[in-house]
Order: sequence, then C-alpha cells, then structure tokens
Amino acid sequence: MRLENSPPRDVLIVGSLEMFKQKIHYPTKASLFYQALTLESTNLQQSTNATAHRTSVFMSEKLIVRRGQPFSIGVTFNRPAQTSDNLKLNISTGSINIDLPITIPSPNSGAPWSVSSTQKSNTLTLTLNSPLNAVIGCYTMTLSFSSGWSTTSKSLGNLYVLFNPWAKGDAVYMEDEAEKNEYVMNETGVIFYGSTTTLGARPWDFGQFEEDILDITLKILDSSIDHRRDPKKDLNLRLDPVHVGRVLSAMINTQNDNGVIVGNWSGDYLGGERPTKWNGSTDILRQWMKNGPVQFGQCWVFAGVLCTVLRCLGIPARVITNFASAHDTDENLIVDRFFDEDGAESEETSDSIWNFHVWVEAWFARNDIGSAYDGWQVLDSTPQESSEGLYRLGPCSVKAIKEGDVDLDYDVPFVFSEVNADIVDWVVPSDDPEKKKKISSNFRSVGRLTSTKAINSDARVDVTSNYKYAEGSTKEREIFQKARMKLASTAFGMRRGAVAFSAAETEPAVKPNFTGSFTFSSDIQVGQDVTFSLNLKNTSADDVTLQVRLTASAIVYTNATVMDILTNAQPVRLGPNQENIVPYTIPYAEYENAITADNMIKAVAVCEDEKGGKLLVESVIILKNPPILLKTTEKAKLNKPLSVEIIFTNTMPEDVTNCVLTVEGSGLVKEQITIEVPELNKNQRSVSKVDIVPYRTGKRCLLVDFSSDKFSDVKGSLPINVAST
Repeated sequence: MRLENSPPRDVLIVGSLEMFKQKIHYPTKASLFYQALTLESTNLQQSTNATAHRTSVFMSEKLIVRRGQPFSIGVTFNRPAQTSDNLKLNISTGSINIDLPITIPSPNSGAPWSVSSTQKSNTLTLTLNSPLNAVIGCYTMTLSFSSGWSTTSKSLGNLYVLFNPWAKGDAVYMEDEAEKNEYVMNETGVIFYGSTTTLGARPWDFGQFEEDILDITLKILDSSIDHRRDPKKDLNLRLDPVHVGRVLSAMINTQNDNGVIVGNWSGDYLGGERPTKWNGSTDILRQWMKNGPVQFGQCWVFAGVLCTVLRCLGIPARVITNFASAHDTDENLIVDRFFDEDGAESEETSDSIWNFHVWVEAWFARNDIGSAYDGWQVLDSTPQESSEGLYRLGPCSVKAIKEGDVDLDYDVPFVFSEVNADIVDWVVPSDDPEKKKKISSNFRSVGRLTSTKAINSDARVDVTSNYKYAEGSTKEREIFQKARMKLASTAFGMRRGAVAFSAAETEPAVKPNFTGSFTFSSDIQVGQDVTFSLNLKNTSADDVTLQVRLTASAIVYTNATVMDILTNAQPVRLGPNQENIVPYTIPYAEYENAITADNMIKAVAVCEDEKGGKLLVESVIILKNPPILLKTTEKAKLNKPLSVEIIFTNTMPEDVTNCVLTVEGSGLVKEQITIEVPELNKNQRSVSKVDIVPYRTGKRCLLVDFSSDKFSDVKGSLPINVAST
C-alpha cells in the first residue's frame, strides 16, 4: 500500500540511480545525512575548567576537575552531529567503565554520572557531571559514534578527578573558605619541633601543585599492597577518603612495601640524607618515582610528604606536632620507664616519651563509625606500631580520642596514649633487678603544646584541647578511666593485647622530702660550652644528704641515646628547707663528636636520700644553630631573574669545611640548586648569591639549607611575593 501523495516506488529508484550516475548531489540536509561523521578536533577547555574547579594552580596542561561539579569539553566534527550518529562517551579507570549516551541536544539528566550537550555549527559542547562520591583518579575519555555499519572510537584524552572540599555532600567538604585556602591550597608551611621548654619551627615546602606530583601521588596509590592484593576492590574504595588516607599512611613509609621514605633514628645516615636536610616534599617524591625508596626520614618528613599528597588529591590536611609524645607499645595507656641508678634508661624500657612527634590531621566525614566523629582525623606514616598487619596509623578521629572512645577504628588507643598516657618511672638496682622501685607517677606530662600552623600566618596555634580535656581536671580523669576500662574489659581490648592493671601500676609512688629541677639557657649555640645546673630543695625540717648521680647524653628527638657525654656522682648536703644549686659544664670538645643533627642533649639525675627516698630529674637541652639570612632588593616578577643573597657567619671556635648550600622552593626553583661554599674561618662571614627565575605568581617561599662538617642543616627562608608583571 502506498501512502497518499508519495511518489511511485519505481520513480524513486530510477531517480536515485540517475542522480548517482550524473554525480548530482542531494540537497544539503540529505547530503549531511549520508556524509560519514569524523572527529576533527577536541577542546578540553582546560583553562576554563581549571578556573572553575580551582585547579589552575597545578603545573599541568591536563584536565583536572573536582568531583560533584560540572565541567565542559568541546568536540568539532566535519558536520553537525545528530542523535542518529549514536554518539557515546566512555569514561573509565581500571575496572570502572561508565558509558554515557549522547542525545542532541540534551538537558542534564541529574544522574550521578551524566552528560548534556549543546551544538553550534559543527561543534558539540559536552557538559559532564560527576557524582559527589566519584572514585578519584585518572580516567580515560573515549568518544564513539556510528558511520554506516561501522563504529569509530576516538580518545579525547585523560581526565583527573579529585576530592572536592568546596562541594556540600562531598565527604571532604569544608565550609570555611580561609581554612580551605590554608589546608588545601597553601603550598608552604612550618613544622614545629623541639621540646616543651624549647620550641622551634622548620619551614616546609609541600609543593602539592608542582609538575608531576599528582601523577606521582596516584602512582603511590597504585603501588600499595591494597592495590596489588585486589586492584578492583582498592579502586572502588577510592571514593572514600577513609580508605585513601589509610593507604597513603602506609605507603609513605617503606616498612611493608616499596613505599616512599626509609625511616632512620640511629644518628648514622651513611648512604642517604640526614632527615634534617629536607626542606620539602617534591624532591623526595620525584626521587621515589625515579629510583624507589628515599633515604632517610623521620616523623616530620613523613608528615610533610603525607600532607602534600593529601592536599594534592583535595583532602584538607595540616601538620600537627605533639610535644612530650608517648609511645605506648602495649597500649595499656601507661608508659613505664626503667632507669639504672645512674639515670641511664634500662634495656627493659620499651615504652618511651618522644620530645616531640609529628603527624597529620585530615578533614573528612566518618560514615564508617558515625557522623559524631566527622572532622579532623589523625593519619601518621611514621612506622611505630603495626595496624592490621601494616605499619600505618589512622584515620583516627580526634573527637574519639578526646572522648576516650578507644574501641573505634582506627588506632585510637595508640593516639590516645600519645597525648594522654600516664608515666610511671622505676629505678632498677644493678645488683638486684627484681627489686625495682617506683619513684614517680605522673599524669600531667604527656601530650603538651600540641601545635599546628595558624591560618594565613606562620604563628603557632595550640590545639591540645581538641585532643583532651584540661590536664588534671575531673573530666580528663574520667575520660582516662573510661578508656582504660574499655581496653581492659572489652573484646576489643583483648584483641589488642591489653592486660589487667596491677596494683603496682596504679598505686602512687612515695614522694621524697626534697624536690629538684634543671635550669639552663635556651640560647646556647653549637660550638659553645654547655652549662646547666641542678636545683635541689629540702622540703623537710631535718638535714638530708643526697647521693646525686647524673648522666648527660647526646640523643635523637625520640629520646633514644646515641652516646653518653658526661657522668657524675656526688653527695649534696641540704639543711632544713635549704636550697642548693649544683652546677655542671660540658665543654664543646666533649660533645662535638657525639651531638646529632637534632642538637639535643638529655640530662638525667637520680637523687637518693639516706632513707631510700628517690627522685628522678630530667631535661633536654637543645643547642641552637647560628642564623642564616636571606635578602633581595628587587621585586620578584614572573619569569624574570631575581638575585638573592644568602649570608652566614661561622660562630664556631674553629674553621668549618665542606660547606654546602641547598636552595629550593616551589614556584621559584624548578630543580634544587646546590652551591659549594669555601672554607670558613672562625667568625668569618660568607655571602653567597644565587639567581632564580620565579615561574609562578603569588606568595612563595625560598628555602635554604646550610651544612658543613660542624653544622648540620642550618635553615633559612625568605617569603617572596611574585607579581605577574
């Protein structure tokens, strides 16, 4: 049956054949219908998308977007595309494949992954939406379309999808703009170190947006044990910052895998760099990518690199320093320390108190344990104790730590101890080790001055109250006992090896009738004699004669002894309520070959009266390096040479040799600059000049390290604001 007004079938056939024979073209619309579709060009609109997604800071021409936020790309064909061309966009990473059919034109469907299109002439603009819980990582984009009976597929390039702290609903969403600028976008910072009596700050260059750092970060994830064991499972879990943070905390150290940094606390760094040498993360990450594990690092190095990769992926992160940080090996919340009669720590000691310890806090939701524990989470890459078979720590909710909820994932008991363990000190007689005597019990010393960098400033912010209630308060003691009961009585505690708490642990130590403390100057420089004194006071109305045994040792910052420097034993007589000052001096010649790059000397005195009353007094003396000065008289401009002077004076009582300056800084120096400085005589001033070419605008920081045979890693830094013109 033929439709009304349609031409006869045979006329159509003859007419069609005749047209082909005479090479007569159809009208334009028909011509387009029969013309095969070909892709002529692709425009990923990298600049526009980068601005909208706050990724223009990356030193990359790649398409980098944040999840849960639309982005657009343009494709130009030889003719306008039609729905009948069966266009389809495939987005894939690993085992994840997302096929998005394209209709023309099409509105946004609102689906988790979706594509809408608009067309102008031969150019089709595709606007893509990724879900707020999209797996982060590198995707490939492929466009396929039909031409006759065949299908053509063309690669559109790679797409990098990151976490999005600007998008409500993303697990890493952070409301405050200033906090996002600090904890995601800021590329430089300071890391605090030292002791509770002498605090210092090291500059650190995170450099999370430098060239190749994003690819290196993703390579770290792909190199993890989790990924090697089950690539599909690991990849599907990369939508969750809990999983990503936990994997990265394991991969930044090398204990179980081919991770980034080899830890070393021996004081002997032959075969690698001293941990104090590093000024930033980028050189470490690039070395790992090229040659494998990098030697050597300690806690602040692990934390600095971990903070870099977290910020790179879009997870807000900050570096935290905890002073008087406990390492509780058996997680009973008690740190037992054993000393011999001269004040040297016994080999029986397995717990310890580090002068400081550095970790990272990352900001995200905890859907796995409940929204009450959202917010800052502790992640630590320093290999101290294993967690589920690997050396890693966290994410551990800071709120869970404060409330004593030690039965929650992950590693809450260990971090609780770091900030709030009680200390029990024992003296072990050399002639009868079984007769050890408890000499002190202290619940106020651990977890002090917990610090991080301020927003928009290098000032120190104390965050101790985030981790615990006021030390010694009724509430703090209630939380401590709550945590102990959970560890002692629950199945969780039994799994973790918690034991019942003995009476010897909990009974208070007998207080002697005298007190003691060390005093010393906080301005002693390396090369000077170290003078300090032990101040003793008789608190009774009777005469007392004390036997005072002192040991002074060069230590690393974990309080581990490297070498004893001074031992001294003497009686000290005190009249009723009398005070006495016992002076000590350590000449430079006695410690110059013992001191480590940490510049730390620990003094411990064991004092005993005639009745057997004992007191242990300890303190850490941190020697200062001489200052290093950086200055420039020019205004920094993009891609214009800038001359910087580096000024250093040898304050040692002798000549110094093997002097080397190292200069770096993201946005200022693409590759680390090394300058050999001639030998410096006593009190000689050195002025070195270096020309740099800033390659990124905005606030930058130039970092310098000066090392020699006598000085280890003198640090200097210079803030530089780079203008576009």
